[in-house]
Amino acid sequence: MSRKLITPPAAEPILLADAKLHMKAPASATEDSLVNLFIATGREEVENELRRALITQTWEKYLDRFPEGIELFNPPLMSVTSVSYVDPAGNSQVLATTEYIVDNKQEPAWIVPAYGKSWPSTLDTINAVTVRFVCGYGAAGTDVPKAIRSWMLLRIANLFKNRESVVMESGAVNVASLPATFVDRLLDRYRISPPL
Repeated sequence: MSRKLITPPAAEPILLADAKLHMKAPASATEDSLVNLFIATGREEVENELRRALITQTWEKYLDRFPEGIELFNPPLMSVTSVSYVDPAGNSQVLATTEYIVDNKQEPAWIVPAYGKSWPSTLDTINAVTVRFVCGYGAAGTDVPKAIRSWMLLRIANLFKNRESVVMESGAVNVASLPATFVDRLLDRYRISPPL
């Protein structure tokens, strides 16, 4: 199985002004590009940590054949755009939506054959099945749960304050501090278990 980001998020969950307000950063625009970098880094870090998509984005999942059920990563699932495959004759086909059911009641979501249906045969080749889907909480930062956004603000502030992996304090070398464990607990209810 492989995956590819087709359409990245069009926005970030945290606005530059909100990050600067949280960090009590000066109104100067000289470091705005750096703060924007930290915002994007914070989003990527939390998406990786939670195995979720925050802002609306489109992905494709590639499989060599149809499994019993297709697990979709990066919840929450917004929609399935298409399920396509290469038939045994080598032709590309798009599966009708009546041929499968999307179970988005659980996270991650699954796609299974509709009742009384079965998956079609595919050509014995790599990436014979392609699933395109849209995931995320929504198009705006305010669609993202507050606890996740709060964690991001704390992480962004930490990156802003500790710009090196090692900092000097009172003449001694210390590893730059990361957010405390209790801060990471903000994310606990949004974590997705690793795949089986």
